[in-house]
Amino acid sequence: MSFAQRTRHLRPEGAYQVLARAQALEASGQKIIHLEIGQPDFETFANIRQAGIDAINAGYTRYTPPAGMDALRQAIAADAGHRRGINIRPDQVVVSPGAKPNLFFPVLALVEPGDEVIYPDPGFPTYAAMIGVAGGIPVPVPLSEANRFSFDLQAFNQRVNDRTRLIILNSPSNPTGGVIPVSDLEQIASAAQRHHCWILSDEIYARLVYDQLSVPSIAALPGMLERTIIVDGFSKTYAMTGWRLGFGIMPTELAEVVQLLLTHSVGCTAQFVQIAGIEALTGPQEQVNQVLHEYQRRRDVIVDGLNSIPGVTCQRPQGAFYVFPNISSFGYTSTELAELLLDRAGVAVLPGSAFGDKGEGYLRLVYSNSLENIEQALERIRQVLREL
Repeated sequence: MSFAQRTRHLRPEGAYQVLARAQALEASGQKIIHLEIGQPDFETFANIRQAGIDAINAGYTRYTPPAGMDALRQAIAADAGHRRGINIRPDQVVVSPGAKPNLFFPVLALVEPGDEVIYPDPGFPTYAAMIGVAGGIPVPVPLSEANRFSFDLQAFNQRVNDRTRLIILNSPSNPTGGVIPVSDLEQIASAAQRHHCWILSDEIYARLVYDQLSVPSIAALPGMLERTIIVDGFSKTYAMTGWRLGFGIMPTELAEVVQLLLTHSVGCTAQFVQIAGIEALTGPQEQVNQVLHEYQRRRDVIVDGLNSIPGVTCQRPQGAFYVFPNISSFGYTSTELAELLLDRAGVAVLPGSAFGDKGEGYLRLVYSNSLENIEQALERIRQVLREL
């Protein structure tokens, strides 16, 4: 069959491919430790679950305005603005079923065929996919391990130009866990203003940050709110991956166009899910802090364990729940090594190359798993790599 050119570059997301292989091995009786899928292992918090159940029982199962319920947009504006130190109005908020529509639709609204779009490499695979669907020219910029996986600013300065329409940032990062420091954001913001670029800032992991570190948002820098789209959601912070609830914050004129794209695609986000989202933001936040503390414990165990394996070096990530160890010393591609670990160790991890060319030489491991499983996975990995 012949399909439209805009779809020909699309590929499956690596995490789901590895998950399918891991599940096939499990079906044959092998015990697999899953460190490949980036979602919390905690249940959605009890108060949020109950709010969703109560909403269904009360009949909140109808259409809502495409951009979301007023009460949720108000809650998002207040919470997101307070956390970032900026003033956000509810009419700048667009609610969506998951965060991905608020990644895709602003790109469709802004990028013309032939426009250049800068994005991080390694980075979330959807970035390159959505640039291609919009007809844009993808311009990857390396994340530098020497710079704690922030942008390689020298490469960035060489690639940003008057043809650049959009710059995509992700901080904390998937797959590296790196945070872009404010000094780097200032240089990126200066370039965006100089070349009249938009910024799409993926901040889905903004509350999953360790060691009392604060994550700056580029939208809070002078002159940047009017050219920035913030993308965030409930999946990671509140363990609501399957609920599908995200949002974008952007200038009102762009929000109106994104609403139209929502109208003619998904329609709206489920009403009872939005009510659960209101409870997530306005209800108790203690469990978020408890989960964050547990993630930090797991981070330290997995980083220390990986660094104790000869041939492996691993930075201590500042946010998210991923580690991105350097395994280039073994002489295998990241795909080959990931397959070896799955087949011989029963540990499912992702090759760094699943996140872009600059991910080669690394693996991505997810530590949203129990300490017992993490420690067992480390021992299995150690045994396999010792044989190599």
